[in-house]
Amino acid sequence: MSRWAAYRTEIRWTIVVVVLAVVGIIALWPRGSEQRSDTAAPPPAPPAARAVDPTQRTAAALETCRSTAGGPAGLTGVGVTCMADGKPVDLASAVAGEPTLINVWASWCAPCRTELPALQEYSKQPDAIRVVGVQVESDEADGLDLLRQLGVHFPNVHDGNDRAQAALKAPNLLPVSYVVTSSGEVRRIDPPVAFESPDEVRAAVRRTLGSGP
Repeated sequence: MSRWAAYRTEIRWTIVVVVLAVVGIIALWPRGSEQRSDTAAPPPAPPAARAVDPTQRTAAALETCRSTAGGPAGLTGVGVTCMADGKPVDLASAVAGEPTLINVWASWCAPCRTELPALQEYSKQPDAIRVVGVQVESDEADGLDLLRQLGVHFPNVHDGNDRAQAALKAPNLLPVSYVVTSSGEVRRIDPPVAFESPDEVRAAVRRTLGSGP
C-alpha cells in the first residue's frame, strides 16, 4: 500500500471514530422533556393552618391578656397573639408586674391535657400566682378547641412564629413551665414534669421562687 493510500485510510478511520463519538454524545444528551421528567418534583406544601372562627374565642371564654410596662428583658419584643381576642401582644408585657407562671404547651401533647386542668384549678386558689399559657407548635384553632374542652380559662397566647419558644429556650419535651419572679427573672421549673394536681403546681412554684419546700 502506498504512503498516500495509507494516509487516506487513516483519515477515513479518524472520521469514523469522530462521527461515532458525536453520535454517542447525542444519544446520551438528555432531551428537554426527558430532563424535566428526571427532575424531582417540588415537595408538597405543608397543610395550611386552620383558620380561627371568632365563635371559638367566645366559646373558650379565656381571660384577656394583660399589657403591663416592663417585664423580663429576654422576652421584650417577642410578639405573640392573645388567644382571648386575637390581638398581638408583647410576651414581656403579658407577664410583667407580678410573679407569673408561664406554661408552654401544644395541642398534640398528651401530658399537656393532664396538666392544663391542674393549672386552671391552681390559678383559682387564693395563694396562686398568675398563670399564662403559651401554645406552641400547633394551630391556634386546635388550641382554642382544646382549652374549651378542658375548661381552661386563664390567659393564653399563641406562639405562631416560634419566637417565644426560642426566647424561653424551651426544650423539645413538652410541657415545660417557668416562673417569672417579681424582679423579672425567668426561672425554669425543674424537673420539667407534667403537673397532675394544683398541689404539685403550688409546691413547684414555691420551690422555684425559693419560698418553701
